[in-house]
Order: sequence, then C-alpha cells, then structure tokens
Amino acid sequence: MISLFIGRLIVLCAKRASLVVALFMLLAATSVWISYNHLGVTTDTDKMLSDRLAWKKRSDMMGKLFPQKDNLLVAVIEADLPEEGRATARALADKLSGDHEHFNYIRLPDDNAYLNRNGLMFLDQKALAKVLDDTVAAQPFLGALAADPSARGLFDSLGLIAEGVKRGQANMAGFQAPLIGFANSLEAAANGHPEFLSWQQLLAGNLTDLAGRYQFVMTQPKLDYGSFQPGGAASDAIRAAAKDLEFVKAGHAHVYLTGDVQISDEEFATVADGMVAGLLGSLVLVIVWLTLAVHTWRVIVPIVITLITGLLLTTGFAAVAVGTLNLISVAFAILFVGIAVDFAIQFSVRLRGQQPTQSGEAGLEEALFKTGEETGHQILVAALATAAGFLAFTPTAFLGVAELGLIAGVGMLVAFVCTILLLPALLRLFRPSIDHARTGYTFMKPVDRVIRHWRKPLLAMFAVVAVAGIILIPSLKFDGDPLHTKDPKSEGMRTLHLLMSNPVSSPYSAEYLAPNLDDAKSMADRAGKLPGIHDAMWLGSYVPEDQDTKLALIQDAAQILIPGLTVQTVQPAPDAAAVKASAASVATALSGILDGLAPTDPLRRIQAALARLATAPDALAMQTNDALVRFLPMQLDTLKDVLSAQPVTLKDVPDVIKRDYLLPDGRALVEIHPSGLMTQSGALHRFVKTVRPLSPEMAGSAVDIVESAKTIVGAFKAAAISAIIMIAIILLFALRKVLDMGLVLAPLLLSALMTVILIRVVPETLNFANIIALPLLLGVGVSFNIYFVMNWRSGVQYPLASPTARAVLFSALTTGTAFGSLALSHHPGTASMGRLLLLSLGCTLLATLVFIPALLPKRSIDQE
Repeated sequence: MISLFIGRLIVLCAKRASLVVALFMLLAATSVWISYNHLGVTTDTDKMLSDRLAWKKRSDMMGKLFPQKDNLLVAVIEADLPEEGRATARALADKLSGDHEHFNYIRLPDDNAYLNRNGLMFLDQKALAKVLDDTVAAQPFLGALAADPSARGLFDSLGLIAEGVKRGQANMAGFQAPLIGFANSLEAAANGHPEFLSWQQLLAGNLTDLAGRYQFVMTQPKLDYGSFQPGGAASDAIRAAAKDLEFVKAGHAHVYLTGDVQISDEEFATVADGMVAGLLGSLVLVIVWLTLAVHTWRVIVPIVITLITGLLLTTGFAAVAVGTLNLISVAFAILFVGIAVDFAIQFSVRLRGQQPTQSGEAGLEEALFKTGEETGHQILVAALATAAGFLAFTPTAFLGVAELGLIAGVGMLVAFVCTILLLPALLRLFRPSIDHARTGYTFMKPVDRVIRHWRKPLLAMFAVVAVAGIILIPSLKFDGDPLHTKDPKSEGMRTLHLLMSNPVSSPYSAEYLAPNLDDAKSMADRAGKLPGIHDAMWLGSYVPEDQDTKLALIQDAAQILIPGLTVQTVQPAPDAAAVKASAASVATALSGILDGLAPTDPLRRIQAALARLATAPDALAMQTNDALVRFLPMQLDTLKDVLSAQPVTLKDVPDVIKRDYLLPDGRALVEIHPSGLMTQSGALHRFVKTVRPLSPEMAGSAVDIVESAKTIVGAFKAAAISAIIMIAIILLFALRKVLDMGLVLAPLLLSALMTVILIRVVPETLNFANIIALPLLLGVGVSFNIYFVMNWRSGVQYPLASPTARAVLFSALTTGTAFGSLALSHHPGTASMGRLLLLSLGCTLLATLVFIPALLPKRSIDQE
C-alpha cells in the first residue's frame, strides 16, 4: 500500500511539475529570509552542554559572581628587557583607558602600587636576605648613580671600582654578573649599536625570572554579538594603539592577543571559512560523482536543485527550532549534502534502469511510477531510520550534538520529501532519457559468487574483527579539552601556549567558593599540601607571611641605602664632551689595573670599550648615554619604593584585587593551580581527582573539562542505545521479521566496531567535535543496509551487480567527498571530525559491500 501510494504521489507531482517546483521555490525563499534574519552562530563551547547539569550550574554561578573574569581579551607583551615590557604595558594601558567605546575596563594585573611596594616581602626569607645583601654591597655605586643618573655617573662609578681594586679594597666576587652586563652594553655601544641596559636584571639578577617573561594588559571588551567576530573591534583597537608604542616600533617589544574573546573570534573565522569552502567544494565534487553515476545533466541538475532546496529548507528549520548554531551543529550543512544525496542517487539510478512500455511523457510517468513503487518505501524506511539515529541524540545533555541531531534528523525527513515530491517534478521538466537497462555492475557477478563460496571464512573473519573491536572499546579515550580542537597556529592559541608553562597564567585551575575568609584560608592550606598542586590562591595570598622578620631585614637595608638614594640636587645631564671625557678618564684608570686582572675579567672588556667610546662621534656618545641609563631612574624609584614597605593586612589589599577573591556577602574564592603542564587530558584528570576530595562543590576550568567529558561520553552511550532501539523498532515495523531486522543491524554494529579498531590503530583522539561520527555512522550505515536487505527480500540475486550497489558506491563517494572537505579544514576540531567520519564511512562501506552479501541467506544467489 505504501509503495503504491508513493508511486502515485510521484506521478501526481510530475504532472503538476510547474506548481510543485514553484511551491518549493517559495518555501526555499522563505527559508532563506528566515535564516538571514534569525540564524546565528556561536563559538562559545559553554553553550554545548545543558545548564541543568550540577557542575554546569556551579560553573555558570562562578561566571555570574565574578563577571570581570569572563569574556577577557588579553594583550601579552614580550620584550627584550623587563623594563621595556613594563613601559610598553603601561603605555598601552594608558592609551586604552580612555576608550570607553570598546572596553568595560583595562587592568595591569601585575603592576599596581600595592604589589610594587610590597614585592620584596613576597620573597622567601633566604632570597630576600640575598637580594638585600647584594644591594647593600652596591650602596656606594648606587649612591653615585642617584646623584648623577647618566653615563658620566656610571663611568665614574666604574672608576671607583678601579680605585678599589688598585688599593686591594674591592671584593669583586659578587659583582661579576653586573660587570658582564656592563661589558656587553658598552661593547655594543662602542661598535656603534647602543642597546638599552636592564638595571632590573643587573640589580635583581635571577629574581626577575620569578615574575615571568611577559607583561599583561587585561581588558574586558564590549562585545558586538551582531558581528561574526564580537570582539573584533576591541582587538583592532588594541593593535592600533600598540603599533605606535616606542618599543613596539623599535622591534624591542611585541604585543600578542589571547583570551577567550580572541580565541573564539579566531575560531569562528576558521570554522566559517572551512565550512563555506568545504560546502562549495563538496557541491562541485558531488556534481562530478553524479555525472559518473547518471551520465546526463538532465538528471544531475534536478538532483543538485533538490539538494540545495532541501538544504535551504533544513536551514530555515534550524533558524526556527534552534536559532543559534554551535561549532558542532554548524556541520549539518555538509552532513545533509553527504547523506541526502543518497536518496536522490538511489531514485535516479533506479529510474534510469526502467524499461517503460510507452514513450515520451507517458513513458517517463510510467518509469517514475515504477521507480517510486520499487524504491519509495526503501527510501522512506532509510529516511526514518536515519532520522531516528540522529533524533536519539536530541534529549541528551550534550546540546552541541542534540542540536545537530534535531536539525539533521528533521533534515532527513526533508530530504525524503524533496526526493519524492520535488525531484520527480524537476525530472519531468528536464525530461531525461530512460531505458538504460545496464545500470548495475554486471562484472561484479563473479565477486558475488566468490563471496558466497567463501561465506563461512568471511563471516568468521568478521567475527574476529568484531571481538577485537569489543575488546578495544574500554581503551577509547575522550579528550574533553576544548582548547585541543582549536587552531594552534592562530595568534590567540600561540600566545596562550607561551603562558601555559606558568601555572598562574595557565588556563587550567580548580575553584572553590568558601562561605567566608576563614574557610578560604583553611581550604587553601589543605590544597597547598596536596601533591601536584603549585599553589592555592585566595585573598590572603596577597598578604605576605613572616612580615616582622622580613620587614626587619628591609628596614635594616633601608637605613643604609635610603640616605644615599635620597639626593637633594641631581647633576644636570651631560653633553657629549662630558660623556667622552668621563669614558677616557675611567679607561685610563682601568688600564692601570689590567696586569692584575684575570684574562676573562669583564673589567678588561669594559676598559677596551670605554677607550673606544672616548673617541666616538658625539652622536654615538649621546645615544650611548640614553641607552645606558634610560631605565635607571625607574629602577632607583622602584628600589626606594620597596624599601619603604610597611606592615599590611587584608584591609590594605586594593579593591581591584579584592573583587577577584571576595564577594560583598563575605564569600571568598580559592583558586587552585596545578603544577606542570596540563596539555594532556590524563594530567587534567589526575589534577581533578586530587582536588575533588576537598569539596564536592569544586568548580573551575579543569573541573569543567573533566566533567564535560564524562557528560558527553554518558550522553553518547545513552543516545547510541536509544538510537539502535528506535532503528530496530522502525525496521521491525517496516520489515515485519526479526531476522530481516537483524540483517540490517548486524552490519551496522560491525562497522561501529571496525571504526573502534581504526581509532586505536591510526590513532585518532575522540573529542567533542569528532564524536558526531557515531550518529552519522548510524545514519549512513542503516541507509545502505536497508537497500541491500530490502532488495534481497524482493529477490535480487546478485547484490553487488545490482543498480543498488552502483547507487550505494556513488552515494558513498559523494558522502566521502563531503566528509573529506571537513578533513581538509584548518580548524583541528573540524578536521578531526572529517577524518573520523571518513574512517567510519570506510568501515560502513566494507560492511555493506562485503559483510552483507556474505551474511544474507542463500536464497539471494542460490535461487538462480
């Protein structure tokens, strides 16, 4: 009855071809209008999981309580010298601070008066004592520079060293590193290329490494969600401000952008570019395969129009049902083309093989009726089963695939309707020739016989493969880190990778919201003692420990240093003649002690460089003066500032820091940072396993990643079982025999197990982007299998030589083309999706073309 109804409906559409085509064009135009006005795309991976999940609720709550930590755009400054980086960060922040059009706020997280003044107190006592001892030892040197902060003052101070060495009163053992630094800078200047001298590195030595190589300007941009790149305007503003900064223009400092805003903007651009290019490329190659499948443009054009119309209708549905596509559901377009073309190919290949008894339009209508009667119910069952495979994912908590399942599931029904209604009408208008009896591959009959002859060994081999796949299932790993699916070559990701080695700037952490500061301290103390934990930051972390002991050391040093650093009258800046005269004088003084110096002593290099500078051009002498002491006043001011440190308490922590750790109601945040690199999912899982016993309310990026992985895997397990049950029910209702249902499902399960083996052998890592291969495997596999089994039921004796095999082959080629375009994407997540889809398609095709012919009972061939 269904076959007869479909056949008559096809003929009716063919007779009313113009009306049917006009109606579908109107629907397509309406879908385009709806999609243009109501369909958006988001790259926010937080939107891919249900808000009803307990851990997701905690994560979202943290975002609402500390909104200043979300939607960040971070400028990372990498400079040759620490002072250049600090000056560049301050200049950039100063230029951006007045831009209220693009930014909510601008911050220098590591550069504020509180941290700068109390910086020494955050050192441990041993390191503090060493830096203070070294600084006190340099007191005469620093005092002279404070009175004359110029190259002349520096040269004169070096002259004091020469005098001390001459009298045997100078112990130079502790000054080798600064002297080597002076020697390098003076040699560069003498060679005509003066370089800025880092006084911070000279005076603080290795302690400068504790602050890291990078300076940060933290911004929260005003996002324009009407743009494809919501943070694009803010990024452009930062780049425009940075390019004119002194050290950036000179090439001594570089400004890179990262943060979730930058990475999301870049990801959308990459994904969108790959999707558009992939879709266009797929359509072109699909046309090539269609040409080989049906041989005439009079069939190819109707198929392409049918595909495009179905795609537009499905897109319109997506706009109404979903509204905003995510990074997974955006792939529905290529998946629609890859699967829906199968229906059109099946119909067209069967149509071309009909032998009507009439000619002209009557003959075409007769052929359309017979094709609909023969294949309409097969395509219907395939569409329903495929749709069920996709729709089974809709109720899951993994919204990314749930949306894809809904859109693709309805899209399969749309594809069936377009194939049954629109395609016959278009074929009537284009009037292709028919009566091509040899639409199958007759040369494949011997292969059918070979498979039948070796049936038992083949089935035994596939049984072994299935067992191997079952054994490997527990070893499958899922990588839930969204950063691993992003383009590592993008600016945002390259910059982020630079920061990952520092646990404090790494994007991975665990967070706990304590009811009060006392509980926050207790949690931080407990967490800090656990293995694999770098630190546990809370508001109290910004109050130095052992202040009495450290302040005593600082005050002792201040009594010695401050009088020399406090100068009432600073000498005026020297001219070129004064600089060269000082260089000549000190070079002469140093020459008198050369005989007593070791061959590698840096004073030898200093003397030679000063002698050359004494006769240098005036312009070079002034450039040298500027290079040597450019950052000296800054360092002297910093030194006086840290020596004025006073006792501090929680009340002294500035509000800009306090807001990140303390809520108005008294609740306090604890941030736990892991030690070591967290780039591997195994490391993240160990870190989360370590901190989870501290509290069931633990949140943070690391917890989110681990929990999302569990959620996604659980969703796929539940959805896969549901999909198989739904497909089985549809097959049982359509085929009415348990055996026939099993003949369709067995190759489906086998292809899934073979895919498992390939994932382990290739290897290919499962992630939240490529795991959609599972529903697609169900969709494609069940379609191919249904055609073969239903042909077998109708008496087809050579399955591989039949028109169905030809249609399946070209359907696989077109589908593979769509998936291949994904595999070539520059976006790692999309590319991994394409690769895994190709692997699963290959397994599906092997199961369909080899396993099914071997599995089918003997009546298939032996009835001949």
